[in-house]
Amino acid sequence: MTLAESFQGAVGIVDENIWYIAFILIIGGGIFLTFSSRWIQLTSFVESLRLSLFGARKTSARAVTSSEAFWVGIGARIGIGNIAGVAIAIIMGGAGAIFWLWVFAFIGSASCFAECTLGQIFKEKKSDGLFHGGPAYYIRDGLKSPRFASFISILLIATYSVGFIGIQATSANSAFVAAFPFDGNDLLFAVILATVAALIIYRGVKGVARASAKMVPAMAIIWFAVVIVTIASNWRFLDDAVVMIFEGAFGMDSILGGTLGAAILWGLKRGVFSNEAGIGSVPNVSSAADVGHPVEQGLVQSFGVFMDTLICTGTAFVILTVPQLVTSTGQEGGVPLVAAALSAGPLGQYSAAVLAIFILMFVLASIVSSFSLCEANVKFLTNKPIYSKLLKVVIISTVFIASLAPAGLIWSLADVFMAILGISNMTAVLLLRGYIAEALKDYRRQKSEDKDPLFRVGDMPLDISGITVWGDRSGIDPGTKPRIEKG
Repeated sequence: MTLAESFQGAVGIVDENIWYIAFILIIGGGIFLTFSSRWIQLTSFVESLRLSLFGARKTSARAVTSSEAFWVGIGARIGIGNIAGVAIAIIMGGAGAIFWLWVFAFIGSASCFAECTLGQIFKEKKSDGLFHGGPAYYIRDGLKSPRFASFISILLIATYSVGFIGIQATSANSAFVAAFPFDGNDLLFAVILATVAALIIYRGVKGVARASAKMVPAMAIIWFAVVIVTIASNWRFLDDAVVMIFEGAFGMDSILGGTLGAAILWGLKRGVFSNEAGIGSVPNVSSAADVGHPVEQGLVQSFGVFMDTLICTGTAFVILTVPQLVTSTGQEGGVPLVAAALSAGPLGQYSAAVLAIFILMFVLASIVSSFSLCEANVKFLTNKPIYSKLLKVVIISTVFIASLAPAGLIWSLADVFMAILGISNMTAVLLLRGYIAEALKDYRRQKSEDKDPLFRVGDMPLDISGITVWGDRSGIDPGTKPRIEKG
């Protein structure tokens, strides 16, 4: 056994076992938040839809609006997880994994609501005139734990600069190798991807970010249209696909055959990777929004989980309505499986090339969003420019190495980082649940009075010493209510 194989085996063992702990925190925490919020994802679904599509009042002309933050969040979510991630869930966990992906998305909506509401409560306005926030901020200012905040910042950087970008790179390379077969194509595409990543990071992050903000939603709509057309062409097998999903989730064969556990675990893994609920990444984006009440952005991003899951479901039905496909190819088979399923529809022989283009667009957008998230957390830790330069080198190196490394290793490595991140973030969210409950109670009270909710930090009977945006707290002792409500 080579050193690389030994390393891959060790990572695989850690990946398999750490998710049992992650399962308890991510799912258990999500269930707790669902009940404590009185089923927020159901009772406020219409409100979430309205805020997401039409936005809410903002208080500054420069700031990011609620709906803008929603579309940026959607752009950050949609990508490889909705394509290769869904295929891997079916390969590794069977069709039943899709049912559990739905279940965990429902639960994760409450987790996403909670973490994004916290991100808004503890956000900070910096010298650039914009709001910044995320787990590092609500841990530092809410839990009063700078060390824990630094740890989760480092974890976010590692998860996205190595894990998530690594998955983007290996999936893109796999797509291009399948679409354009020739000797040495994997090395050539690895060099091209790394070069493009370098150009984006060193030359045009802002330009690509502006372009991707418009391009990704459009690409997501086009992808969904391709999915719908492909499913429609195989509509005769649609009922079979539904049966496969529910039999895989509840059938005696899955229970007696021992595949039920795999379906649950892989539905969780790939669901969390796709919608990112509970792992602390989305609050970094949503905290930038300028809204009248923190709960508004919590509701907006909760709806984002639904949108993401809808696209995942479409990909799943593309695969499951082609019953002759063989799925026993391991994690490396995610992209090829989707390409093979698409080839059974109108795209035919062009499916691999079309899929490669979609993946490339999503990967470019992902590099921008991941780099921005990582850089924001680097700046939370230190203002020394050398660390931002080091981050760029790490990301470019990751793109090249991951493009050539075994896909199974990259997915397992990302899963390990993601599990630790989810455990850490959900621990913080649950410890800060009092702030979420008070904010939600205040929002519902104002809605019941037919008011446009406006958050007044003075109405919160908790320690407000770490809240810097929602009121002037000068001369106020920690834990007391401020005399000036909103400045």
